[in-house]
Amino acid sequence: MSPAIPVRCLARPLAGGLVVPYVSLIHNGHAVFGSLDAGRARRAFLQRLCQICSQPLEERFFVIVRPADEQHGYSPEPTLHPECQPYTAAHCPMLNGTASHYRSRPVLASHPAGRPCTDPACPCPELVPDQGHTARSGRPADRYEAWMIAARNYRLVSHPDTPALPIGISLNVPVLRKRTLREAALPADAAALLALLHTAMELEQD
Repeated sequence: MSPAIPVRCLARPLAGGLVVPYVSLIHNGHAVFGSLDAGRARRAFLQRLCQICSQPLEERFFVIVRPADEQHGYSPEPTLHPECQPYTAAHCPMLNGTASHYRSRPVLASHPAGRPCTDPACPCPELVPDQGHTARSGRPADRYEAWMIAARNYRLVSHPDTPALPIGISLNVPVLRKRTLREAALPADAAALLALLHTAMELEQD
């Protein structure tokens, strides 16, 4: 059974019955799930806001972590309240395992329906995915974990060339709890090989 909408999120707008996260990009009046509004993400980092409900953090918070994030030492997305994290993990296709691959093309420069934007006043054609999105484009999904951290250990990581620009939340702090959200998706050839091995094992047992 999927978690109900958290009380903190009851004032948030809905799209398709789902809560629209505070940091989601709104394009031509439509929420583009999975794409961050850079301005709102920066505000969430600096003001210690939950990326879903936009309310301030309290004693503890969660960050979403991939192996690459752990290696780099920071999570590139704003925090989540302990109440907002399970709801997000249950409904986000990348976190609940429904999506096996990252998107293969930028979403920010397109309408939600996938048609190119033709509005000359719209800033979206100028927006491009960050290096992380570009590197992951079309690749199998990574392993995702949720790490709980005490608010007293909230540390921002800044862009090396622009100290005032936060790029993530430091993971080099004490972690209270780690929760696996999904395992990494297998590449197509590895999945096919695994299926063949299972078939062979079943034939041997017959």
